[in-house]
Amino acid sequence: MDEEEIEKAVVAYLKKKGFKQTEIAFQEEQQLNKNSSSSIHNNNSANSQIDPDLTKKILSFSEFETGPQRYQEEYSKLRSWAYSSLDLYKHELLRVLYPVFIHCFMELVARGHVQEARAFFNSYREDHEMTHLRDLQKLEGVLSPSHLEEMEFAHSIRLSKVNIKMCQYSYDLLLQYLHKTESITMLGIINERINFQVSPGQPGSISDDAEVVTLVASGHDASLINQKEVHWGLLEDSLEERLEKTGGSVPDSEKFDGDPKEGEVEENKKKSVEGGKQGAPLKKLKKDKVGVATGKSSRTESSTVTTAPRVKPELALPAIPVEVELSILEDLRNRVQLSNASLPSVSFYTFVNTHNGLNCASISHDGSLVAGGFSDSSLKGETDSPSSEHVLGSSGGRRCYTLLQGHSGPVYSASFSPDGDFLLSSSSDSTIRLWSTKLNANVVCYKGHNYPVWDVQFSPAGHYFASSSHDRTAKIWSVDRIQPLRIMAGHLSDVDCVQWHANCNYIATGSSDKTVRLWDVQSGDCVRIFIGHRSMILSLAMSPDGRYMASGDEDGTVMMWDLSSGRCITPLVGHSSCVWSLAFSGEGSLLASGSADCTVKLWDVTTSTKAPLKEENKSGSNNRLRLLKTLPTKATPVYALHFSRRNLLFAAGAFSKSA
Repeated sequence: MDEEEIEKAVVAYLKKKGFKQTEIAFQEEQQLNKNSSSSIHNNNSANSQIDPDLTKKILSFSEFETGPQRYQEEYSKLRSWAYSSLDLYKHELLRVLYPVFIHCFMELVARGHVQEARAFFNSYREDHEMTHLRDLQKLEGVLSPSHLEEMEFAHSIRLSKVNIKMCQYSYDLLLQYLHKTESITMLGIINERINFQVSPGQPGSISDDAEVVTLVASGHDASLINQKEVHWGLLEDSLEERLEKTGGSVPDSEKFDGDPKEGEVEENKKKSVEGGKQGAPLKKLKKDKVGVATGKSSRTESSTVTTAPRVKPELALPAIPVEVELSILEDLRNRVQLSNASLPSVSFYTFVNTHNGLNCASISHDGSLVAGGFSDSSLKGETDSPSSEHVLGSSGGRRCYTLLQGHSGPVYSASFSPDGDFLLSSSSDSTIRLWSTKLNANVVCYKGHNYPVWDVQFSPAGHYFASSSHDRTAKIWSVDRIQPLRIMAGHLSDVDCVQWHANCNYIATGSSDKTVRLWDVQSGDCVRIFIGHRSMILSLAMSPDGRYMASGDEDGTVMMWDLSSGRCITPLVGHSSCVWSLAFSGEGSLLASGSADCTVKLWDVTTSTKAPLKEENKSGSNNRLRLLKTLPTKATPVYALHFSRRNLLFAAGAFSKSA
């Protein structure tokens, strides 16, 4: 190769990079060398041959800078090599392809090769649609270099490194391939955009893939945040603790007259809530008969809730009225102890003739109130109670319902207060409204979000509530203030769902950025980031003892997390569509999941959380959460699930002919 061609290639490379001073110094040095060694060069022309390997390297850098086709060629070769690798290491090597594919596409767009970028994107997108469809749909909108800065999702990807776990041998194989084939483009992207977490020993299980690749979210930041201490126990002097101290005993008079008194308590509760209602949401006469029949025999059984540590509240919690406290204690005394051998009864509320207008459903704590949020901006509640017919007037035996209107956009979430006296609703009109179930009227309108509010949830103690929005924030409110008390910001996309911890000191948020975060309500700080889902998180649930959390996503996967360590205990695979609702039983032994696939599934939580790690390694599978039962509906996607205090499972959904 001629020396002048080499020099031109080097100068072109320096100009391309903008290294002006280096370019000038290089040209001056070359001129001096030519003048001083012209005679020596002529006499020793035979010995002036340039090293061919060095020539190859220099030219490769020049080609690297000029040709967009190198991205296509090198990625195609890397893809073929990964798919043809040994099965033992293939699944780990394939993890590299998706982040390399995304960054190749964005590099081409950034360099102005938009047409080549679109052709590249369309050529290989099918490889990744199974697990990253939503990301690909977002990146389809990137049509110019300016979009990389304007689109939050693309901008965050370019600023952060991807974390990939693999064993040492897989890592060595990848490096050997890149150096041997001189894939300069791929090597540059991998070096700049990927952070490898290399572990000794054999490759990990394929079932771990959900946890090993994190596209957006810095694993380094997550590891630092997850080192913070989380006090997951229950509140001091809670009703459960009081019941435990008394041994769950009931006076003799109450034992003999228990059933009638319980009926009187329930009737009094219904009268107090229904009094003055003009078609209010909804009373169901159906009671938790199982709790009455077998609750007393199970009072002495141990509960995981009673073994939880005790913590002090960080919020000023409201006092519980005496009559409400007595009612709760009565329910706790008569709670049925559920297990893998004793499954709950299920009461299902089905909305009919909704014409695909139902967006959400909410069930009160005792199951007597049910409300639905609709696309026409209304809230509706239904009742079978005879007393409500008296209030509403004769309806010829038809089911009575109340209509709550006030929002100016579709209603996306609803939540009853613990005592059932109030109902919260959130809407695309960016507001949250508080309704009185006694007056059937809107009491307060809360304006704090700037975009649609996807979810709102009352705290377990009432008075406080949390909301989540398209504006990528979650906010904490109290019913007596129209401005939020705390703003939780940190998610990279919509915050789709929110859930309170049992002790009211924390809230959890699930986002379209595929992460779940745990926040301290007092400081507003993020104390945990849970990474592992492959699609947006749609539902969350906290265990009664506050130690575990379950999250459900758009793909139908449910994950169980340990709040203290921040690690995933096990993924639950079984649903074939979105998981819209999750609920733990009263003592925390069972988890119920409701899905768009028209089923309710019951999972054995106790077995999963107690199974030793050695058994997991022997079996080669980390799916230790046992599916106990699948309860299919005829054609009703499950919108909401809720366990009553007596452990009757309530569910709600809208009948759909298409389902």
